[in-house]
Amino acid sequence: MNWKEKARVMESPDMARALKRMAHEIVERNKGLEGIVLVGIQRRGVPLASRLGALLEGFEGMRPAQGELDITLYRDDLSLRYSQPLVRRTDIPGGVTHRRVVLVDDVLYTGRTVRSALDALMDLGRPAGVQLAVLVDRGHRELPIHADYVGKNLPTSSSEVVEVRLQEVDGVDEVWICEKVEKVEEGPERPLMRFAREGE
Repeated sequence: MNWKEKARVMESPDMARALKRMAHEIVERNKGLEGIVLVGIQRRGVPLASRLGALLEGFEGMRPAQGELDITLYRDDLSLRYSQPLVRRTDIPGGVTHRRVVLVDDVLYTGRTVRSALDALMDLGRPAGVQLAVLVDRGHRELPIHADYVGKNLPTSSSEVVEVRLQEVDGVDEVWICEKVEKVEEGPERPLMRFAREGE
């Protein structure tokens, strides 16, 4: 499937402002950072969690614990999406039991990725609570899941995809809405994206 860039909706300064606001909201909601652990969902949730951690340290003078969570084997569409799934690292120092977990991801879409993340977390222990922080909420939920902290609400059609690019992974900070193209027509002015991520 081929996708074409339709509109760039966030750049580096936009991301920085959104994450700063989200970090303030995390502090306000939790009345500090005691017992908080930031858990980034692999892959782009991990650097986003790290950025939030750095911002929180700047505000509060302490950096919350940070972990990373791979949910590949918990996906309900595993057999449909992957013939040979790539399993990334799960590492949450100190575990999750009796701690308030802030799950961090790039895009919230159907809610199925978050459901898988919750299943994975519960296999690791019993958190005191779980909150969700996402850079982009694009709607179209299929499960009763909502984000507690949202960088940008982005109305989209179900035929579009939202691609988040991060400096740590992609070499640039930006968010694009992309649309499907039926025919591959590459040219110097309108290059086609051959790989796009569906955020869930």
